Amino acid sequence: MAGTLYGKIQEKKAIVGVMGLGYVGLPLAVEKARAGYKVIGFDIQQKRVNLINKGINYIGDVNDAELKKFVNEGLITATTNFDKLKDCDVISICVPTPLDKFKQPDLSYIIKTSEDISKRLRKGQLIILESTTYPGTTEEIVLPILKKSGLEIGKDFYLAFSPERVDPGNNRFKTRNTPKVVGGVTEECTRHAKALYENVLEAPVFSVSSPRTAEMTKILENTFRLINIALVQEMTKVAEKMDVNIWEVIEAASTKPFGYMPFYPGPGIGGHCIPIDPFYLAFKAKEFDLHLMLVEVAGQIADDMPYYVIQRLSDILNDYKKPLNGSKILVLGVAYKGNIDDLRESPALKVIEILEKKKAEIYYFDPFVPYFEHNGKKYKSIDLNDDILKEMDGAIITAGHTIGVDYKKIIKNVPFVFDTKNILKDIKDRNKIIVL
Repeated sequence: MAGTLYGKIQEKKAIVGVMGLGYVGLPLAVEKARAGYKVIGFDIQQKRVNLINKGINYIGDVNDAELKKFVNEGLITATTNFDKLKDCDVISICVPTPLDKFKQPDLSYIIKTSEDISKRLRKGQLIILESTTYPGTTEEIVLPILKKSGLEIGKDFYLAFSPERVDPGNNRFKTRNTPKVVGGVTEECTRHAKALYENVLEAPVFSVSSPRTAEMTKILENTFRLINIALVQEMTKVAEKMDVNIWEVIEAASTKPFGYMPFYPGPGIGGHCIPIDPFYLAFKAKEFDLHLMLVEVAGQIADDMPYYVIQRLSDILNDYKKPLNGSKILVLGVAYKGNIDDLRESPALKVIEILEKKKAEIYYFDPFVPYFEHNGKKYKSIDLNDDILKEMDGAIITAGHTIGVDYKKIIKNVPFVFDTKNILKDIKDRNKIIVL
């Protein structure tokens, strides 16, 4: 076993490459370095590479001091030079898998990365795709590209899929203690991938029969969430018409110890996974003449939610004898979820976009996102002083931040706060608070 790839993995002598140093790749690189592996991070963005090589962190779920420590110890280095892939015994692919404007999968990053690896593939390497994609991608897209090297799968090199399960801002479950699923093209591929993660994680590693099973596992997880969030969004609309507080309903339903799991409404669905992953499955299903109607309808409900929120906001302004056109609206939070700086697919951006089309005057505050650019326009978080707040015609909470926002100060100075995240549930004086 000594000198073999499996032996190197077990003895932590394998050099691990991580391609893509974003929200998935960088935390993964840190965990592999923590386990004792030497890690080479690859990215096309020179800025990211420079920051990492200086020990400077830019991802919320990564500990600044730990990253600096691993860089100083030589356990983590970063580069834009893909020729160094030849030095790696293991290569994890953590590149983006977005949808295009027609909600069709864009696999260009996976294809380009696979081609970069194939040109440099050598005997004794393990490739693990971690980017979320539709079932069949590993075997139908990645494998044929890697086979161009002339090497034999399961003998000369190994290929597996292991879905990322990153939940930014989750203080309980991080990369290190979240169970992993691995599925290899062959049994030997699975054995090698499982051995790696059993050495890296403080959580169980589950083997499945194939990459497509592992790919389907990830899609099921997030389709389950999409459909249940869409359900509660529909319930929210009905509850509002019936003058029922949906948040109270959810809290009451949550007392049932079986057969129910709480999901919550909001201004839409954000993040890289839930708004995207189910449509990868819907795309693949069409190959078999299947239409996943429930997925498609849930997606439509999710897409409609920002418009519903704007209509509610317009109705609230109307009660104050104000039109949406020309009103000064303070948007509280532009990240897709609370206490993080991640803007990916954030529904707050759609809310801002709709408000601006309706000629509202938009201001925003987010302690985690001091500035951002959207649709070619630059935005900057304002200072929440009394004078500025008193100029506002209303405020809308679009991200559930519980840190860095003085809600009591805001409530004191603005005519009303439309709370789409139920963040103000513990505020006793409800006179200026309207909940979704």
